[in-house]
Amino acid sequence: MIGANSAVGTALLAQVARGAALDAVAAVRRPDALDGLPRSPRIMPRVVDYGRSDSLADAFAGAGAVAHLAGILFENRTSDYRSGNVEVTRAVVEAAQAAAVGHVVFVSSLGADPRSSNGYFRSKGEAERIVADSGLDATIIRTPLLLGPGTAGGRALRAAASGPSARILGGGAHRLRPLDVDDLCRAILGCCEQPPAGVRTCELVGPTTLTHRELIERAARCLGRELVFRSTPVWLARFGAGLAGLVRTGGLTPAVVDVITSDEAVDRNADGDLGVRLTPLSDTLAKLCQAAPR
Repeated sequence: MIGANSAVGTALLAQVARGAALDAVAAVRRPDALDGLPRSPRIMPRVVDYGRSDSLADAFAGAGAVAHLAGILFENRTSDYRSGNVEVTRAVVEAAQAAAVGHVVFVSSLGADPRSSNGYFRSKGEAERIVADSGLDATIIRTPLLLGPGTAGGRALRAAASGPSARILGGGAHRLRPLDVDDLCRAILGCCEQPPAGVRTCELVGPTTLTHRELIERAARCLGRELVFRSTPVWLARFGAGLAGLVRTGGLTPAVVDVITSDEAVDRNADGDLGVRLTPLSDTLAKLCQAAPR
């Protein structure tokens, strides 16, 4: 597993520790990231250089499947979309080929498209193409906003719903299909336990469609809060992010603004194809609201 210390990685390892029918090699970039991983005799932590296919191949030795969870939405001084999303995926694929791994599960994003004008969506699309053209059996899972106590989306939602007021982009009119992170993990485990042949691209979203504002309102009610909403026009947020980019690298950029205000629409939900019974949004929000803030 690449990106074991990510929100998806730690949730996935928690399911392994609870009795999934497999063992996991949990690969992270830095030794200090090992401390946050779930502990279990079935989990073997490893520090791996994501940029070196030989280092990755050592970690993949004997593996029947590889779950590639690593990637970035926010660029920084040391990692941009090409290095963090495209080149890491290339190294993972080369290592999986060298180690004769049977199946690759790549967690991507709704909107991924190698022809996109948005740098993030383009990098995810290019990474998907590397996986699909690798000659390996693979499942590419495109995901929407992920909700869970440890996810960035979950923390942001709880923070927005906890205060007396919430500022939202474009009035929060963009439509979402939030997915419980545990549902994604069950899908990944299913692909690893019984790897399907060939290459498939699946769009896995949650069972409820609602606007961003409606999602915050539902979370606020779960927390027993009443909110006053304030809105920032999307064009103004994009303009401000562009100006900020003149003096610093990364953070909120116009590309990120476009990603987080995109509609999460799919033609066909892949929950049936992936054998996942989706968690009702009300249950996901209950878990999120009961969890201690992180």
